[in-house]
Amino acid sequence: MQTADFRKKRQPGDPRNTRPELRAAVGSDGQIILPPEVAGRYGLRPGTELWVGEMADGLKLSLPASYLAKVYVEPTNRCNLECRTCMRNEWSEPLGQMEESTFSRILESLRFFSPLPTVFLGGFGEPLAHPRIIEMVTELKRLGAPVELITNGTLLSCQMSKSLIEAGLDRLWVSLDGATPESYADVRLGAALPEVIVHLTEFRDLRHAYPSMPQIGVVFVAMKRNIPDLPAVLSLGNQLGAQRFLVTHVLPYTAEMRDEILFSRALMDFVYGATLELPKLDMNEETREPLYWALRSGKNVIFAGGRPGGNSDSCPFIESGSTAISWEGNVSPCLALLHSHANYLDGRERFSRKYVVGNLKDCDLGTLWNKVEYVALRERVKIFDFAPCSICGGCDLAEKNEEDCFGNSFPTCGGCLWAQGVIRCP
Repeated sequence: MQTADFRKKRQPGDPRNTRPELRAAVGSDGQIILPPEVAGRYGLRPGTELWVGEMADGLKLSLPASYLAKVYVEPTNRCNLECRTCMRNEWSEPLGQMEESTFSRILESLRFFSPLPTVFLGGFGEPLAHPRIIEMVTELKRLGAPVELITNGTLLSCQMSKSLIEAGLDRLWVSLDGATPESYADVRLGAALPEVIVHLTEFRDLRHAYPSMPQIGVVFVAMKRNIPDLPAVLSLGNQLGAQRFLVTHVLPYTAEMRDEILFSRALMDFVYGATLELPKLDMNEETREPLYWALRSGKNVIFAGGRPGGNSDSCPFIESGSTAISWEGNVSPCLALLHSHANYLDGRERFSRKYVVGNLKDCDLGTLWNKVEYVALRERVKIFDFAPCSICGGCDLAEKNEEDCFGNSFPTCGGCLWAQGVIRCP
């Protein structure tokens, strides 16, 4: 075939070798047949049903609700910093750290999942503050699970970096919310940017001595006070060897942070069915304003193959096959439901009660993951037929996640900013 001949002419390492070589086939009855290695990678067994969506440029297959791809594990909800942006500023949840017996239950439960899900060590505390964090990474890697960890970087000493790398950590995420000592300290109270940069530089250099070199990711929480720093943070991240960057909005847990949000108008953008396709463009003074209005035109925008515009109404945790475990061993569908808390939604205070499927002290993760009520909740969230509480302040039901005006019962997700593409997690 002409395509095959063209590919053969390319040399190894050619940057054009980006298209996947694996192909699906269509059977005589119209069924899509996936390559065995793809089906195995996502735990797809005969009889598994996938959600099929028709896109403007092709088909989209969504993972089934039965597939567990990622487990967020919160080693502790204690932290050595007092950041302006943190949920811990206003909650009344108890503080503590995961017991060894609880973590052992996680290890035992993971053995029964194939393929093993990625384990992300992080929640609403500083994972490196847990005294057994190195042992946790070591034991998870011994089991064969991919492991990621997020940190504020202040406790990432040279010895800690070396231990994490030797334990086999796959990716280290670090929160960088400013590019100067002043802007950084203005958000992450109690931290020092120069010290964090030294720690990350040591981590970057140390990893080269090991065959399984962990990647580095940077998370930036955008708000009015620090958004001018974003270009410099990206540049700093490049210097530190970061391969992944994630920008999220701040979720205002306190009244003080309401004036810092950068998404109040973006929440009101609707997609009316029409599609607008844009080519690659230079971003400069001539194109900036027209592009801005194009993105806010109410159209489903396709920009050089991507989709930056449009409503989400899609839970990133459910869609990616994730679950979350608190330091106490409570299993919840997502980080947003891991702890009870209040936040501000369009100037209104909204209380979100935590939703616990069960506790690992009483039941293993596999049993909880397949619990009838939990499966039903994941299926319901995939459909996402919730009232649009994130943009509607028409009734008191929007002030809690207990029920909504569409008749949905606890937990309701219409007021969740994660589901609207505003708040993001690694």
